[in-house]
Amino acid sequence: MEIEIATIGGYEEVGRQMTAVRAGDDIVIFDMGLNLSKVLIHDNIRTEGMHSLDLIDMGAIPDDRVMSDLEGDVQAIVPTHGHLDHIGAISKLAHRYDAPIVGTPFTIELVSDDAEEEQKFDLDNDLVKMEAGETMTIGDHGCELEFVNVTHSIIQAINPVLHTPEGAIVYGLDKRMDHNPVIGDPIDMDRFREIGREGVLCYIEDCTNANKKGRTPSENVAREHLRDVLYSMEDYDGAILASTFSSHIARVKSLIEFARDIGRTPILLGRSMETYSGTAKQIGVDFPSDVEMVGYRRSIEQTLERIMNEGKENFLPIVTGHQGEPRALLTRMARGETEFELEPGDKVVYSARVIPEPTNEGQRYQAEKLLAMQGARVYSDIHVSGHLCQEGHYTMLDALQPENIIPAHQDLSGLSGYVDLATDQGYTLGRDIHITSNGNVIQIN
Repeated sequence: MEIEIATIGGYEEVGRQMTAVRAGDDIVIFDMGLNLSKVLIHDNIRTEGMHSLDLIDMGAIPDDRVMSDLEGDVQAIVPTHGHLDHIGAISKLAHRYDAPIVGTPFTIELVSDDAEEEQKFDLDNDLVKMEAGETMTIGDHGCELEFVNVTHSIIQAINPVLHTPEGAIVYGLDKRMDHNPVIGDPIDMDRFREIGREGVLCYIEDCTNANKKGRTPSENVAREHLRDVLYSMEDYDGAILASTFSSHIARVKSLIEFARDIGRTPILLGRSMETYSGTAKQIGVDFPSDVEMVGYRRSIEQTLERIMNEGKENFLPIVTGHQGEPRALLTRMARGETEFELEPGDKVVYSARVIPEPTNEGQRYQAEKLLAMQGARVYSDIHVSGHLCQEGHYTMLDALQPENIIPAHQDLSGLSGYVDLATDQGYTLGRDIHITSNGNVIQIN
């Protein structure tokens, strides 16, 4: 059976992930993501009203024309998790393929929400929910799709594995090794080792932190850091604001709990905060059921006015804007465009790091400077990454023992650390380490 891998998006940058694997006549697509920085650099862009061709020209979504080079039928579209760099282009591209979209329940709900906002295309593909640990048959030639549970900075993330007669294709984006997560089950290393013993033909790996030594800490490390920071503010009688990734349900849950511990009422403010946390509640995730969520601009302004009237010292707003996004609530607060008044000494907790990309770094820098101009005191980087550092990569290579490796999710400089560590493990660049770019097709056997 011929095995081909089309590296469509995410092989020259962080973002717009998309990979297709052809096993004989059957094709599985992994991820259809958005490169958000290509959108944020423009003012007042609304992607839901844009055509896919315009977004491709902008470099915002994958250019999937290479799919015409693969001889076969797409059997499934498989998003690994609910981050926009993995699902943000599904509403623009998936209608081109007569195939179901298969993901975990949380991911599928987010895909459905995104499809409802879409204005140019109808998403008529079947939406199929599959839990980690489950499998489904792909085509009629002995292929099977399996979901292996992993831990990441969003709940219900998986690494999909396409089992073929020639060996397994493991799509390894995105994960960290968390053996004691705040929400959900630990990473299933036992299953990865079993798959390694069965035989891995190719491993496609996320190299976000491949240049960083050591291992990525557990989410519980960030939780305890956050607890320490917020408890230190217990006696402060001014404003405390917090911002994190809206999709980071475990972190949002910790913020809610610690806000209440220090005698403040948490309120989630921002459209994406309402979307992700509301979806988590909807599917029965262990998440506080009584927290107030406000998503629309007018309602947010009314809520901020109420907070000012009832006393800032009684509340802890958890808001969007950790990357300094121009239209996000925290950035508008920093510019003085809301009813919420910041005063000298007020606390702003960033429970997120800046995504390492120039647009995000510049916007976050500007937002922090604006906050400081109002006298706010900023607490940065109360966070742990959702991606493997070098020791995690060594562990995965030892577990899987893949015949071939395709590094992904970075530019060339970001891939260099992974090439070095894979070389340490006996792999050779150009022989079984395949550095590629967007739009290429690699024949594996």
